[in-house]
Amino acid sequence: MHKAMDGRVALITGASSGFGAHFARLLVREGARVVLGARRTDRIEALAQELGDAALAVPLDVTDEASLIAAFDAGEARFGTIDTVIANAGIVATGRAIDLPLADVAGVVNTNFIGLYLTAREGARRMIKAGFKAHGRGRVVLIGSITAELTAQGDAAYAATKAGVAHLGRQFAREWVRQGINVNTIQPGYIQTEIADDWFETEGGKAQIAAFHRKRLCPIEALDAPLLLLASDASAHITGATLTVDDGQVL
Repeated sequence: MHKAMDGRVALITGASSGFGAHFARLLVREGARVVLGARRTDRIEALAQELGDAALAVPLDVTDEASLIAAFDAGEARFGTIDTVIANAGIVATGRAIDLPLADVAGVVNTNFIGLYLTAREGARRMIKAGFKAHGRGRVVLIGSITAELTAQGDAAYAATKAGVAHLGRQFAREWVRQGINVNTIQPGYIQTEIADDWFETEGGKAQIAAFHRKRLCPIEALDAPLLLLASDASAHITGATLTVDDGQVL
């Protein structure tokens, strides 16, 4: 039986938890071989052991270009050219803009925007060198956030980087449109993952959920079909798109 990701090799950043770990399990289940990149090597090594021969754990800091190059090299040595890049690594620093330390702002920008930029660029360089223009199977999926469409207290730096991600996706799509590489962005809504910590168990978090039209968090599984679409051959004619998956939270 044909699976959506049969024959594909994917590199996933931020694969140690949350969306990244979930995407890794999904892609392997759908036939891909995956390179799991993250700073927390103990976690990705455990995940790779769980997923078996279809997964390779590589230490990866997306803010360090040498680390990125080494991760792509290791993935290619094991599985061949990486044709699918899931740029997922991200961090958050909460606090009012007037109070947030510069180091925290820089950390968010370096990981969420520059790190994502470097990840996509390294993948594209290799796809172009490998001649993807001939078959058009290159896929880059950027993981943004619904916060790109919102204003709120306490996440100005994070939200601004995610707004930048959405436009960066369009810029990359335009630049690589003739190189056989499709670039698209998924903007998830509020989902319970490790990055949210215990916020949704607090009174403020419960009030936030109560204010959503459907009064619930978006399940992580809601991202499965969009990710498989944009990471597979099914998206041959989709590039430069930004897809919000939030259960109507932004409406």
